[in-house]
This record gives sequence, structure tokens and C-alpha cells, in this order.
Amino acid sequence: MHDRYKDCIEACNDCAVECEHCAGACLQEEDVKMMARCIALDHDCAALCRHATAFMAGGSEFTEDLCALTADVCRACADECRKHKVEHCQRCADACERCADECEKVATARVA
Repeated sequence: MHDRYKDCIEACNDCAVECEHCAGACLQEEDVKMMARCIALDHDCAALCRHATAFMAGGSEFTEDLCALTADVCRACADECRKHKVEHCQRCADACERCADECEKVATARVA
């Protein structure tokens, strides 16, 4: 089952790592308060990516639903990260956008 979702699982794992790194790096920025939404979205995104990976690996019947939500949160995280011109936020945004693309493919697979 997990071979079917290989690309999405990889994207989710990469995204979770980048989001955790970004959150930690944001806490080291001078104006941490300005980074608050970024940090919160990083944590939400990383958690959902890990759950989506587990759902895909286990063949859950709710995989498509969770991937749809994960894609939405990844897009929100990417949009927030793009507002900050620091490297860790830009790398995180790239990973979030890739993950959102892959999750959207899984989410729409049920419809196809």
C-alpha cells in the first residue's frame, strides 16, 4: 500500500523536517513575536505531515481526507513562510508547496 503513496510520503517526511527546522530557527530570530504565526503553522504542518504519512503507510480509509487537510495547512504554512525573507522560511515554503502538491494528488485520487 505504501508504495502507492511513495512520493507523497517522501514529501510529507521532508516537509515535517523542514517545518520543525523552520520553527526552531524562527525562535532564534530577533523579532520572535513577528514569527509567531509562522512557528504555529510550522508545528501544525509538521504534525499533520507525520499523521498523513502514518495513514498512507497503514492504508487508512481516511488517507484522502487527511491528505486534503494536510495540503490546505501546507499551503497556509508556505504562504506565511514566503512573507519572511530568511533562508529557513524560504526552504520551508518550498517543502510545504511540494508536499501540498503531492497531498492534493492523493486527496483527489478517490474522485478519479
